[in-house]
Amino acid sequence: MRLIPTLTPILLLSTLAIAACDRTPPAAATTTSTVPARPVQLTEWILPVTTAAAQPDLVRASDGSLLLSWIEAQGDGHALKFARYADGAWGEVQPIARGDDWFVNWADTPHLAVTADGALWAHWLKKSAKAKYAYDVAMVRSGDGGVTWSTPVLVNDDGTPTEHGFVSMWPAARDRIGIAWLDGRRTGGGEGGHEGHEDHGAMTLRAATFDAGLGRADERELDTMTCDCCQTDAALTTRGPLLVYRDRTPDEIRDIAVTRFDGAAWTSPHVVHADQWKMPACPVNGPAVAAVAGNTVVGWYTVAGDQPTLRLARSADAGDTFAEPLMLDQGAHVQGRVDVALDSDEAWVLWTREDAGVQSLQFARFASDLSREWQRGEVAKLQGRGRATGVAQLALGNDGAYVVWTDVVDGKPRLAGARFGAAP
Repeated sequence: MRLIPTLTPILLLSTLAIAACDRTPPAAATTTSTVPARPVQLTEWILPVTTAAAQPDLVRASDGSLLLSWIEAQGDGHALKFARYADGAWGEVQPIARGDDWFVNWADTPHLAVTADGALWAHWLKKSAKAKYAYDVAMVRSGDGGVTWSTPVLVNDDGTPTEHGFVSMWPAARDRIGIAWLDGRRTGGGEGGHEGHEDHGAMTLRAATFDAGLGRADERELDTMTCDCCQTDAALTTRGPLLVYRDRTPDEIRDIAVTRFDGAAWTSPHVVHADQWKMPACPVNGPAVAAVAGNTVVGWYTVAGDQPTLRLARSADAGDTFAEPLMLDQGAHVQGRVDVALDSDEAWVLWTREDAGVQSLQFARFASDLSREWQRGEVAKLQGRGRATGVAQLALGNDGAYVVWTDVVDGKPRLAGARFGAAP
């Protein structure tokens, strides 16, 4: 097997069965998993990306295939590309879009989504004015598996030279996409950047749906004051799509909130847990959510009590209520940048640490109701530092859990991947 330098720790981990440990079931857990703890083996996942690339997204389609997208620098511009992984092999790398006026950074990245009619949807960020943080959300659709793409439309149509981004997408119907974004139309302009929002109006959370012809409908403002630049996330429950994001109060409390579309309206936002983290500026560290039927897990980063902490909480009722969270990791080494994945048997969590100046990706694996922790360990040590390594992505395929991340090798961003599969 060909190995890349960043994956040396994977060899060590693949030869070890990490001891499972029990945890007290959270108060809201109504079932206890009977799935026996079993070790998984971690191996390198060869990606179809051979050039410098970053900003990966990894999503599962309804047939169990995985869609990977990423951004490559091309001349004075950038290109968004994707490939599909199915039955143990990659399909052809296909372009989605290219532009010389994109806003590209480590935290606010493009996403892919799939609707039941087989259509693919993708978005990216497009500069709207010369101000540093003036950009819009552009979106396209492909009805032929990514061979051709529609003319882009702007998701936000307010026309203000302000920040719009941190997008989440979900299937709203067989041929319709739901999309939510942080919207800066009230912030007064993009010159001041994220910190500049403090002196103007607040960032808000908005959502809309788009049909197969990219016609807009049902646009609504969901929260009138949110954190400025933390990622949002969404998951489909049996009671509608659930959105998670970092809220913001006038007193600068920035805890994680949820809202769900019940078929007629969005529910009133409420916090997952009252961390009471008072923070005068955006931490650029959003939550992640996954759901199967009504079973829902949310992972997030907080520094409440001046302790960097990673937390995980479960809801048995599609986000109406949450149990007391588990503390997954704590200390100055915790960087957050969390992702979660869930199926009927297991919940997975992925996050970033930095110890003694060395970044690493960590994982933990639980019963799906969080009643027991099966396994935890290190995915890989990274050569990159700081924000350049971005936010790693986690998804469950038909044959295991898959991870994709950005590293920086010889000064250039590179994508790397790993797979967790059943041990022989």
